[in-house]
Amino acid sequence: MNPLATNGRRDFLIKVVSVTATVAAGGSMSGCASDRDWGPQFEYGVASGDPLATAVILWTHARRSDMSAVPVPLTWEVATDAGFQSIVASGKVTAEPDTGYTAKVDATGLRAGTEYWYRFRQENFRSPVGRTRTLPEAGATQVKLAVFSCSNYPAGRFHAYSDAAARGAQVALHLGDYIYEYASNGYASAQAAALGRQSDPVNELITLEDYRKRHAQYKSDPDAKVMHAAMPMIAVWDDHETANDAWRDGAENHDPTREGAWQARRAAALQAYHEWMPIRTGSSREVIYRSFDFGDLASLHMLDTRLIGRDKQVGFTELLNPATQVAAQQTLASATRQMLGGTQSTWLQGRLAASPGRWQILGQQVLMARMEFPVSVLQALNPTDTSAAAQAAGQAAINAYLTAKAKRAANQPLTPQETDLLDTTKNPKLGYNLDAWDGYPVAREILLNTAVQAFAGRDRKLVSLAGDTHNAWHAQITAAGFLAAQGGLAANTAVGVELATPGVSSPGLESYLTIPPAQITQIFRGVVDDLRWMDASQRGYLLLTVTRAELQADWVFVSDVTKTSFTASIGNSVKVT
Repeated sequence: MNPLATNGRRDFLIKVVSVTATVAAGGSMSGCASDRDWGPQFEYGVASGDPLATAVILWTHARRSDMSAVPVPLTWEVATDAGFQSIVASGKVTAEPDTGYTAKVDATGLRAGTEYWYRFRQENFRSPVGRTRTLPEAGATQVKLAVFSCSNYPAGRFHAYSDAAARGAQVALHLGDYIYEYASNGYASAQAAALGRQSDPVNELITLEDYRKRHAQYKSDPDAKVMHAAMPMIAVWDDHETANDAWRDGAENHDPTREGAWQARRAAALQAYHEWMPIRTGSSREVIYRSFDFGDLASLHMLDTRLIGRDKQVGFTELLNPATQVAAQQTLASATRQMLGGTQSTWLQGRLAASPGRWQILGQQVLMARMEFPVSVLQALNPTDTSAAAQAAGQAAINAYLTAKAKRAANQPLTPQETDLLDTTKNPKLGYNLDAWDGYPVAREILLNTAVQAFAGRDRKLVSLAGDTHNAWHAQITAAGFLAAQGGLAANTAVGVELATPGVSSPGLESYLTIPPAQITQIFRGVVDDLRWMDASQRGYLLLTVTRAELQADWVFVSDVTKTSFTASIGNSVKVT
């Protein structure tokens, strides 16, 4: 059971039962409408997102019950009460065939820091009712955020979503991989048939209609409906909204000889994303980075580390192959290598300098902290070989390194081999995940120096949120010292903290390493200097409670994503001051 106050839990469940009952029916009908009216169905519920102090995006999907390909005109309403006795904003919007029968509206003229209820209707046909809220202005004392990532439909149920709603989260943050692009027999689909969660369509996503269908399937999930109806969402994409390990001009999971031009596939994916997500769409669908100020309490900067500016990833095979090693090292260390791109970097610099929040929070996709392993370990592990023999060799290399590290810490004499293992000129360190910021080390160093300069003379705290790995992490973010000679940060200067959310349902390290999760954790904690805590095997989400004095991070884990019933509990808590 969730550790919630009895009255709060009861009140919430009353609201959710009423909402989900309506959702299950695809909306409601009052009065005596004729069958000839072919009223709209709202089978994917409602959602809200991108809240500002005076505005919020409202979303739904509506199609005539006879499935005819005609526009569906709707009225939207916002009220200060669930019974809609006090409607404070309303207007017209149309669910068009050209947008996959989705409808979005930017409801403006609202009051800051206020809870609202909203719905869509056509004559006597009404959508489910959703609850949303606007952001506070100056003087806010607390905000409660639920942070999600990596919700994979065939891998399991989205219990993390409904649990966050039950715990009273005010705003949902989704850091990417809201959907996955794989075919029905692809990644994490082994139990899909047994769970009744096979991917739709069955093929890998390529076309606009493919991506629309997959978004629709994910929106049909009952836990997703509850969460979206309970709170606004602020979301960014990662790679799987397009294709695995995407970068600016391609992706690991895209073959242009079979799947056509990358730009066409990306455009289709982004169009479907903007149609199906409650996001404020600007003049360009490609620009998703944006900021949200929770009064002067916290400023949230949502970044795109995936599509708009990222250079192609460097692979371990290139770095460990003597024939390509030098060129790969030069690419990795290049001062011009980009993760965000120039335009986004300039924008972020301005926002860090001007935004009012004490807590400066980066909502982005991949790990920013230095998750570095010695090359001796990486070579033995061989990321391209996950066999038991290869992992045994990796374990031996890890043991040798940790033994040498422990002996040095205890001031015990080292053998010549152990001395060499700890000498970074002979055994340099390299990030284990080069798709993360470890693969863009100079770009990260520039960002950290930029943040410190922007915060100079002001009470500011940097917190970087991440998803992507499907595991939970807490780490110190430190400078590498690349710019120290130019007056930048010295090596190992602490700049901020990283809080990374586990996957909603996607499996993590435990799914492809043969060693127990506790041993995985022990290895990472022993090898990675900046790592403070991790969980290598559980699914769930990150719950943040932010006040002026502190930011509390609670990692909430669900008991089982393969069963309908579940329990949830806090697995770790950290207070940042």
